[in-house]
Amino acid sequence: MTLAINKKRKFRDANGVKAANGKAIEVAAAAATTTAVRRPKKLKRSAEPEPEPSEDESESFDSEVENEREEDEGVSEAGENEEQEEEGGETKGQSSGDDDDLEVPNGEALTLPAVGEEATEFAQLNLSEKTMKAIRGMGFTKMTEIQRRGIPPLLTGRDVLGAAKTGSGKTLAFLIPAVEMLCSLRFKPRNGTGVIVVSPTRELALQIFGVARELMEHHSQTYGIVIGGANRRAEAEKLGKGVNLLIATPGRLLDHLQNTPFVFKNLRTLIIDEADRILEIGFEDEMRQIVKILPGGENRQTSLFSATQTTKVEDLARISLRPGPLYINVDEQKTHSTVETLEQGYVVCDEDKRFLLLFSFLKRNLKKKVIVFFSSCNSVKYHAELLNYIDLPVLSLHGKMKQQARTNTFFEFCNAKQGTLICTDVAARGLDIPAVDWSVSYDPPDAPTDYIHRVGRTARANNKGKSLLFLHPSEVGFLSHLKAARVPVVEFEFPASKVANIQPLLEKLISQNYYLNKSAKDGYRSYLHAYASHSLRSVYDINKLDLAKLAKAFGFAVPPRVDVSVGASGRDHKKVQGRRAYGSQPRQGDRFRQQRRS
Repeated sequence: MTLAINKKRKFRDANGVKAANGKAIEVAAAAATTTAVRRPKKLKRSAEPEPEPSEDESESFDSEVENEREEDEGVSEAGENEEQEEEGGETKGQSSGDDDDLEVPNGEALTLPAVGEEATEFAQLNLSEKTMKAIRGMGFTKMTEIQRRGIPPLLTGRDVLGAAKTGSGKTLAFLIPAVEMLCSLRFKPRNGTGVIVVSPTRELALQIFGVARELMEHHSQTYGIVIGGANRRAEAEKLGKGVNLLIATPGRLLDHLQNTPFVFKNLRTLIIDEADRILEIGFEDEMRQIVKILPGGENRQTSLFSATQTTKVEDLARISLRPGPLYINVDEQKTHSTVETLEQGYVVCDEDKRFLLLFSFLKRNLKKKVIVFFSSCNSVKYHAELLNYIDLPVLSLHGKMKQQARTNTFFEFCNAKQGTLICTDVAARGLDIPAVDWSVSYDPPDAPTDYIHRVGRTARANNKGKSLLFLHPSEVGFLSHLKAARVPVVEFEFPASKVANIQPLLEKLISQNYYLNKSAKDGYRSYLHAYASHSLRSVYDINKLDLAKLAKAFGFAVPPRVDVSVGASGRDHKKVQGRRAYGSQPRQGDRFRQQRRS
């Protein structure tokens, strides 16, 4: 039985839109299992090398692949439905053959635009007309700082190690040079993959795919996406037919590199986006294997973007970038680590008043677009069920959802003009959700950098936005960490008279509804797991929590009996050792176990 049976309908009614009609949803739903490739003309096989196509022939392709594979009748386009759930069975290794080699000079011989750092507009970059037409269609004329400093060296083939705030235009900064390279080299499907973009999360990969789709609208090169949770067999088929620009998550990319026969020996550009996040959530081994498998040397350009320069990021840069990369940090001279158009505040409240304050805040902002961050999947699940049950429509997004549900929810919220999304940090990094008014950190971020990424969902592209951080009285020490990270935050006050007192009704509901009661216990347990494993244990000390008050925030009159092992993690993802890098205190929990009540 599902408690929030009509939650999607409620959310759509509240927004006055039907998500299914959104163009972005249609694109993303297809993107999760398909590759965007134009249909080729059917060509005869020839043992002789083919001449390069002329400009008026650039819309047609040779769809041959290695090992004299049987010629396909056509290649699916991005919007084509690929719902077949078939298992793999492909042979291991990279395809071999002679007819897939690039019939053009190496990158060093290209005549790429040479521009100075004084360029401030895209028109000054001497880009191809097809790329410029796409950029104009996207509504861009002037470049952001990361674009001004990053695009020119990338166009000339330099390796780049970059750092920029979220929402700075970084995606276009690395995609434009990649697309120009594919266009200059006249990549065709049979040449295989020339560009790979590695992204930490599925949602961010889908977002990059959407930008690539717009940017390559007038180009003949092919592009596609491979992510966990999507139809692997369909992805393998597309890769076999030739994907020139590939966006991928690390695990699925490594899977295809090891088990799917497709051409990647012509790889010219590797882009690693949000490298610190990729390593933080446990993909260090996968990235090392990916870099080892992919062709390297002087012919491969690599760009690596990371918000923080950790030891692991430096190690990854050392093995993936060529000697002497260009380091670009557009934030080092800035006074604050967050954008100036963001108004940031915090509120200090007792544990038992947290949910009442959140409920009152959301009720007062029904006409706004709000994202609320929680520390665990179970906590998101419970609060989504509860809020929808009491007629406060919300959408939810977390790592335990199936990929299609995550994709639909993400783009439904993107297309909505108002409403609330409650989520884990799966939505905190890099995602470009339009017109978000508020970013709310209901559960504590694991570090100042996580807080910065959370608030980065609002006030994007020079727009205004606000953020709110919930703190217990024992957690105010986190403010000093924010100050050290150059984050300006002031205290917000909420009059007690304007906080709805629904506590008796909440406790009655949780005690009488079996399913909500079970979900609340799971959320309560996961919250304590996450708290016990927090990296800043000098601030977020589980022994300082008032469990009786905290239980009330989950609707319990008496704290339920839960088992929280020392060192257990409630974040529900692959972040295994990332927390210990920020704090060095031992795990908490001894006194907590003594406080448990039956």
